[in-house]
Amino acid sequence: MTSTPLPEPPPPEPVARTRRGQAKAARRADLLEAAARLMADRGFTGVTLEDIGRAVGVSGPAMYRHFSSKTDLLDQMLVDISQRLHDGGAEVVARASDPEQTLRDLIAFHIDVLVTKPDLIAVQDQDLGSTTPDANHRVRLLQRRYVEQWVDVLLAVDSERDGTLTRAEARVRVHAMFGLLNSSHRLPPYPEPDLRRVLTSMAWAALLSDS
Repeated sequence: MTSTPLPEPPPPEPVARTRRGQAKAARRADLLEAAARLMADRGFTGVTLEDIGRAVGVSGPAMYRHFSSKTDLLDQMLVDISQRLHDGGAEVVARASDPEQTLRDLIAFHIDVLVTKPDLIAVQDQDLGSTTPDANHRVRLLQRRYVEQWVDVLLAVDSERDGTLTRAEARVRVHAMFGLLNSSHRLPPYPEPDLRRVLTSMAWAALLSDS
């Protein structure tokens, strides 16, 4: 049985083209990075817009040129990371060679985001409930579409083996694997190459154990 297609999420914002627009986009990126770092440490409620501005040398009033409120900043931050995961997964699938290699590439892509953007993953994990309803809906829609990319690839891998996985079980395995990987920001310090190796091995085992 095929699943009902999910609706397309709204397109991402257009890339700034002018020099001024590029500078504004770069400052916005700096602010989002600082916000992620502070919120990962203190939580959404423990951080103010002024705290975030001070972290990158932006005055309180100037923050409102970029974000209308702290909630607007959180909305944009979590939609951004969800869009990045969705689009990155789509790129991996689009350049697919064979199912097993595609699954390995998806795992590598996701782990790369985890180890390079751990603060964003932490904020998404702990503060998604503080977003507006519209942003929450968009994030969850992008997350569901990202999961289904993985499910399609996992089923293709399974079909080349014994073909015993149902779509429902494949979806459960993918969600369980994300639960395992996305908690990596809580792990004790560990050398990055070794962390990538351990997470890769665990992700592969979670997806294909006894299949």
